[in-house]
Amino acid sequence: MEIISVFDMLKIGVGPSSSHTLGPWRAAQRWISELKESQHFESVEQIKVDLYGSLSLTGKGHATDYAVMLGLTGADPETIPVETIESTVTEIKNIGTINFNGERILSFSYQNDITFNKKFLPFHANGIVFSALINGRYKKSTFYSIGGGFVVKEERQNAKANKIIFYCTFPYPVENGNDLLKFCHQLNLPISGVVLENEKSIRDEAEIDFQFKRIWDTMLECMYVGCHTEGTLPGGLKVRRRAYDMHKNLKDDLPYSNPQEWLESIRKTEVKFRQILQWVSCFALAVNEVNASLGRVVTAPTNGSAGVIPAVLMYYMVIENHEADFEHIKKFLLVAGEIGSIFKKGATISAAMGGCQAEIGVSSAMAAAALCELLGGTPEQVVVAAEIAMEHHLGLTCDPIGGLVQIPCIERNSMGAIKAINAAELALNTDPKNVKVPLDSVVNTMWETAKDMNTKYKETSEGGLAVRVNLTDC
Repeated sequence: MEIISVFDMLKIGVGPSSSHTLGPWRAAQRWISELKESQHFESVEQIKVDLYGSLSLTGKGHATDYAVMLGLTGADPETIPVETIESTVTEIKNIGTINFNGERILSFSYQNDITFNKKFLPFHANGIVFSALINGRYKKSTFYSIGGGFVVKEERQNAKANKIIFYCTFPYPVENGNDLLKFCHQLNLPISGVVLENEKSIRDEAEIDFQFKRIWDTMLECMYVGCHTEGTLPGGLKVRRRAYDMHKNLKDDLPYSNPQEWLESIRKTEVKFRQILQWVSCFALAVNEVNASLGRVVTAPTNGSAGVIPAVLMYYMVIENHEADFEHIKKFLLVAGEIGSIFKKGATISAAMGGCQAEIGVSSAMAAAALCELLGGTPEQVVVAAEIAMEHHLGLTCDPIGGLVQIPCIERNSMGAIKAINAAELALNTDPKNVKVPLDSVVNTMWETAKDMNTKYKETSEGGLAVRVNLTDC
């Protein structure tokens, strides 16, 4: 069984897309590592990149070309100063050279050395081929960006045929919802407890806490930046940022100077039902407006759905439980990460493979389950919450206008967050013995729906709103 840690599901990276930005970025880094391991790096004379399928069709709107170039320079998406991205890319385009891994200056033509090929490679809709000219011949390496920043090699296509086995070192290996509940009963632990035991088998608890703090700090900072940044999103659609205006109308006059003080000030703000809806939407919009601006976000499980989990977690902290602390954050993220991994193992988290049900649907299921546990739900109710959230996202298409992660993507995060809260509440008032649709059936149904879905609704911008809305009207 393949190991998927919660930290694989929750990665820190740069927007606007985990599959189209973070994945290709990581693929470029892995390719450089390959060249170094094979002793070919110093012999490279020229480099070329070919993008295929969805990476080609919506690649420019998703900044895939930016990600590839930045990855080739050796920059890391977790640490790069995001304010330098535009200038770095502009310099590469204007000068016609690239500092390969920050070590070698090579000629590089943006127009000629990155090729957008509309055809699809056989294994996955997001294919990328790197070519290095070495001693007069091109040496090629193929990668696939399979969603959520995960990158695999071409050889994995034949893994099942060749009976390659992924050995799991987790003491409590989870493939599906039934496995998860089995271990909860066996260990007499909540879902977060089982997941924590698995994580402790591969890293110590101090490292686990450190990583969760980094993830939460990034989420909180992202919401803070989005709520305090006015203006129009880049890309040509002239989308006005809405989180800034919503936040301005919602907030009191209490002073604050950093994200944590901001959180505390919201806790002191009186809210009624309408304001709760607005706050949750504001948090989700803020994250995805930052994402659309090549800002730093946490894939949860993807960049396009990065706003759902922080918005629901923030809802718990500022509305439901003013005493919530790091331990609550940790439990929330443990549950969310595990539910996301079940969908990745049994279906997909790639919109290019499954439409937006694989992104917003999965993120809503993750958030619903996590919130349900914090609100006192049993493991069975937590699994029910995930099922309810996904059940009502089945069939959701991915049809970004102009190939940008903006319309309808940003709003969908607020809808996914509200659905997650509703799903958690429904689950808390449900006797699991009366549930007719198990989580594992929904996971399987989602995958069948993904396979049946027309390709034009899978992040290609060839169907739905992407063709029904005139760009001139935007």
